[in-house]
Amino acid sequence: MTDFPYDIVGFDLDGTLLDTHGDLGHAVNHALALAGREPVGKETVRTLVGGGARKMLARALEVTGGPVAEDRFEELHAQLMAYYTANIACDTHLFPGGETMLDGLAARGVKIAVVTNKLEHLAVRLFEELGLAKRFVTVIGGDTLGPGRAKPKPDLLHLMLERAGGGRAAYVGDTSYDTGGAAAAGLPCVVVSFGFNDAEPETLGGSAVIDHFDELIPTLERLGA
Repeated sequence: MTDFPYDIVGFDLDGTLLDTHGDLGHAVNHALALAGREPVGKETVRTLVGGGARKMLARALEVTGGPVAEDRFEELHAQLMAYYTANIACDTHLFPGGETMLDGLAARGVKIAVVTNKLEHLAVRLFEELGLAKRFVTVIGGDTLGPGRAKPKPDLLHLMLERAGGGRAAYVGDTSYDTGGAAAAGLPCVVVSFGFNDAEPETLGGSAVIDHFDELIPTLERLGA
């Protein structure tokens, strides 16, 4: 235990802790193929992620020819989710420096949490398949509290504080959903520039921006001083 300024550090999942664009891209391209659309490239996939699978699919359809009828959308979403669930950890990994950073936080006595708009059961399964699940005091998904309570609302971050036993907390994310949720919950938010940013990282409203995970602990020490 050290005098590190934060008791709890929460992380977004897609584009923050984990580079999931490969597996998400395969799933969205599977759905696009069923819709008779051309596939999207990996760089485009990065711009589609944020807010959950429905938003990702809707954005993918928009950039490949426009929306489809509601019943067709539901069919495609179901196919996307089935494909992704079956292939969730084929091409997904921690961003560079992630393991060392998590070790460093744990050595400082920090409780590490995940708060994602991904469905909770998928987030838990992904961390289990990657052998990371035991690192987190809690994994909270976009559906954990029911409809309408995902980021950028603060509800999931409030739940993180409750489950982690309270204390001083910070959050780490890559999109406006993350910075918005953190701001609403009254938490500082560090933005990672290497994620699936939905605007220029410096414009997302975070407390700081980092370019590599080896910058996170020093940045949190500075913010918490």
